[in-house]
Amino acid sequence: MLGIGAIPSVFLAISIITMPESPRWLVMKGRLHEARIVLNKTSESPEEAESRLRDIKEAAGIPEHCNGDVVQVPKHPKGDNVWKELFISPTQSIKHIVLTGIGIHFFQQASGIDSVVLYSPTIFERAGIKSDHDRLLATVAMGCVKTVFILVSTFLLDRVGRRPLLLTSFGGMTISLILLSIGLTVIDRSNGQVTWAVALCVMMVSIYVALFSIGAGPIAWVYGSEVFPLKLRATGFSVGVAVNRVTSGVISMTFLSLEKAITIQGAFFLYAGIAGMAWVFFFTLMPETQGKTLEETVALFGTFFEWRSTARELKGKKMNNNDQIQMATGDVVSS
Repeated sequence: MLGIGAIPSVFLAISIITMPESPRWLVMKGRLHEARIVLNKTSESPEEAESRLRDIKEAAGIPEHCNGDVVQVPKHPKGDNVWKELFISPTQSIKHIVLTGIGIHFFQQASGIDSVVLYSPTIFERAGIKSDHDRLLATVAMGCVKTVFILVSTFLLDRVGRRPLLLTSFGGMTISLILLSIGLTVIDRSNGQVTWAVALCVMMVSIYVALFSIGAGPIAWVYGSEVFPLKLRATGFSVGVAVNRVTSGVISMTFLSLEKAITIQGAFFLYAGIAGMAWVFFFTLMPETQGKTLEETVALFGTFFEWRSTARELKGKKMNNNDQIQMATGDVVSS
């Protein structure tokens, strides 16, 4: 049975072999033609591909007029400049980016998803489901819900936006964890099986993982890959992933001790509080990045709680530019 887990790994290894190199790595090696091919495949239009290529070239220090298939890449002095720009002497914009880019990874795991998924049989047992068969069915149903709603998120991510999905996700997770705690408390105090409380617990676990899959799960990875400037993206995103994995390990390893210390319902009340803090954090500090260019994304950061004013200014400038373009086009046509 344990060997079955190797099958997905084999398929993943084969698929990795067929994956192209990242455009950024290709540009850093001076292989612009190959980078352009990859960008054309991953961009919505040739114009977007060229815009992204220009940004990567600028970050790599390649002059804009160098457009050969293979070019010479300027050598940069070795040192800890990236770490310095991220953590030692960052600008206001980078401080804001680091705060949200790493914060989203922390809150994704600190809200208790691994405790719910890994210890779901224990949760269902404490909820009053005594049969091993019934607990297995409930766990399988939870896994199916999680998978289905991950697919749902792929259709909503670029249509609805990052912020609405993330706020809906953490808001719903907070409510579902509170109701799960209430259901477990009722069952614990009744010293018996309370049908409506059992149903409430199973339902809240399913709703919790569904809401996580719609927002908190995928958006942490999408948002973290969008907000960091190209020069700092690899290091910044790696730090976010490290925070994600460390937090996941801490949450997983402390759940049983937490259950003994403050009861299982107390543990979920705690996770609900963390999820509520995450909602406030994202509502106040997280700008929307959907449809934004790299320059617009970076410009949104740096004002922290006042990013909405910056967003309105950028929107006004964009509308004015569009009006000027339309006026110029109309003048050309009329002449």
